[in-house]
Amino acid sequence: MTQTLMEVEGLKKYFPITGGVFGRKVGEVKAVDDVSFMVRKGETLGLVGESGCGKSTTGRLLLRLIEATEGTVKFEDKEVNTLSTTEMKKIRREMQLIFQDPLASLNPRQTVEKILMEPLVVHKIGEKNERKQMVKEILEVVGLDEYHAKRYPHQFSGGQRQRIGIARALMTRPKLIIADEPVSALDVSIQSQVLNLLKDLQKKFSLTYIFIAHDLGVVRHISDRVGVMYLGRLVELADVDQIFANTLHPYTEALLSSVPIPDPELDQDQEDVLGGEIPSPANPPRGCAFHTRCPLAMDVCKEVRPVFKEKEPGHYVACHLHE
Repeated sequence: MTQTLMEVEGLKKYFPITGGVFGRKVGEVKAVDDVSFMVRKGETLGLVGESGCGKSTTGRLLLRLIEATEGTVKFEDKEVNTLSTTEMKKIRREMQLIFQDPLASLNPRQTVEKILMEPLVVHKIGEKNERKQMVKEILEVVGLDEYHAKRYPHQFSGGQRQRIGIARALMTRPKLIIADEPVSALDVSIQSQVLNLLKDLQKKFSLTYIFIAHDLGVVRHISDRVGVMYLGRLVELADVDQIFANTLHPYTEALLSSVPIPDPELDQDQEDVLGGEIPSPANPPRGCAFHTRCPLAMDVCKEVRPVFKEKEPGHYVACHLHE
């Protein structure tokens, strides 16, 4: 068995809603609602779902960029939620983030060299000359030239900026990288280049990825396992081949049916099986969160929340149809 790198149990994040003259709490947005999974060393776990389903919030909770309402995150048997500031700083070397928008995540007033050296300065890695050499080496690894180090972010294309973001994430030689929709802001022609780069880097540096996306085609290309999220909850989790060949949850089925088919004759018969609107996370439905849009919903779905459990070896689902 491959060793577990990260284990997540009962993770929740509720954002308070305030109102009135005194700003009292009048409700809460359940952005992440009782999510549990584990990540194995060296694998890529894809997290997919519609916008607003809690994917990015989950990623930030894992890195403790925001504090969880409930639940535990264990990284190499260390409980991240309970670490002190000093202990957290040490473990941050091992966990890094690639942002969705490369331009917004790079300081426009700093050269690429300063941007890439900053993690080394913060974590006190190497001396000045060593840091410059490390920057040179990492730029080469991500497909950029040495002279790019003296340029500013606005002087690069979107694909090049994302390579700089990837380089920054690699500077501390992390074990885990959370990629938050790293190719969604890029042209389709550039997306495959960045995805192939990520796969090459994973082999070269023995990296583990949590890859957040809403494009199932992208997820299929890069992931070993896929977790499907809906309204803050995991509804299905399995190996990528199982997800695409043996879908168990109606929401996953709807997501797969919405992927465009590159055949004009087949495409004209393709139907949108997912109707209705996504319920508000501030007032989620009782029972199964998906029952308001599910074509197979039963009476029990409206009242009882399904348990997220293993239906087949390695294939987890939260659906009353499989109980």
